[in-house]
Amino acid sequence: MNILVTGGAGFIGSNFIYYQLKNHPDDRIVCLDALTYAGNLANLESALNHPSFRFVKGDITDRACVFKLFEEEKFDIVANFAAESHVDRSVENPGVFLHTNVFGTQVLLDACRQYGVKRFHQVSTDEVYGDLPIDRKDLFFTESSPLRASSPYSASKAAADLLALAYYRTYQVPVTISRCSNNYGPYHFPEKLIPLMITRALNDQSLPVYGKGENIRDWLYVEDHCAAVDLVMRSGRAGEVYNIGGHNEKSNIEIVKLILKILGKPESLITFVADRPGHDLRYAIDNTKITSELGWSPQTEFEDGLQKTVQWYLNNRSWWENILAGEYKNYYERMYARR
Repeated sequence: MNILVTGGAGFIGSNFIYYQLKNHPDDRIVCLDALTYAGNLANLESALNHPSFRFVKGDITDRACVFKLFEEEKFDIVANFAAESHVDRSVENPGVFLHTNVFGTQVLLDACRQYGVKRFHQVSTDEVYGDLPIDRKDLFFTESSPLRASSPYSASKAAADLLALAYYRTYQVPVTISRCSNNYGPYHFPEKLIPLMITRALNDQSLPVYGKGENIRDWLYVEDHCAAVDLVMRSGRAGEVYNIGGHNEKSNIEIVKLILKILGKPESLITFVADRPGHDLRYAIDNTKITSELGWSPQTEFEDGLQKTVQWYLNNRSWWENILAGEYKNYYERMYARR
């Protein structure tokens, strides 16, 4: 099959591309990425010369670019990972999130409709459900939970989800949606919680923790997420939503202390800072649907996954140092200047 992965130079998208190349060697993978602040072509360095892989620099909001690519490639499946995704940035500049996450999704859906794509898979987030109370561990998000977005980011993802489902109902575009809990693992952009704490601890810098660090997230190792998306986009029922969770609920302060323990750094590095506006309290996912229908379940225990993640950042210091220095933005020009 010919598969388009949008946003494939980002954290989850790049891991997904490697998963596809490894597990489906007969398929062709095309990556479309605008290489904005979180898109890093260095994430795909090992894939760039693979015979079954093509990289295209382009924006999903650019209708001419998208339709030209669909005309050239005749895609069977589109997996849409492209999104502005950092909550703090959405608080500062909501318009960018609405433009990319909503309008960009519409452009892709229009292209899928025109070119008869067999499956459009929308990669979403559990944040569209809002949050759950910390003291009600019996409550979990299901696919029928109401959408109660708390931030401009999650509101834009909820809007994109609803738009995709509307295209399924109105135009019969074969859509599936997955809503995942927090991911962690290799290539995670250093502004997010786990890589931020790892990289700052390695430099013996203070570790800023919102509020008292009591906010709880359900953590999933990125490779487990890739396996779930692969199942849903190939075998999931059109018009359906599938929740993907890790069953690893941890408070932010637990995560930070565990990272410090792994690195042998003192807890005195922790600094508590003013909380983020509208900060969700707790996320927790019910996996029953994807487990019963498709047989998926998370394979990576959190402590094992975190240990592997910390080791990856230790082994790839130049990768994240280039990001912190802004040098990663020049990678595309270095790679393609002579092509």
